[in-house]
Amino acid sequence: MDVLSSRILLRPGDPARTQRFYRDVLGLAVYREFGPAGSPGVVFFLGPGFLEVSGHGAGETGASPMLWLQVRDVRAEHERLAAAGALVTREPREEAWGLVEMWIEDPDGVKIVIVEVPEGHPLRRDPRT
Repeated sequence: MDVLSSRILLRPGDPARTQRFYRDVLGLAVYREFGPAGSPGVVFFLGPGFLEVSGHGAGETGASPMLWLQVRDVRAEHERLAAAGALVTREPREEAWGLVEMWIEDPDGVKIVIVEVPEGHPLRRDPRT
């Protein structure tokens, strides 16, 4: 399989509310909109990937996806997101594996892990050197 592009698909109960969360609270940039003008689907940039929020969920869903978003400064994002009204389910803290993580949820309960890779962490080392 030669994957040329990929995206995560969310089908929330209230697409407009969820789109507002990802656009206005998280501050993700819009890649494109599609579909009817009254209720368009929106595709957001998600680092080198994409997140599409479109359509409606069909009642209760099974296990929900989780998002993992790496940022430069978790504590600054914590302040910004809390002020914007995001539901912070776990404050930023350094994990045993060395990453600084904070957990939030979108309006439909999708768990979002906000991660910072601190200076000196093995993920920042170039294994070629």
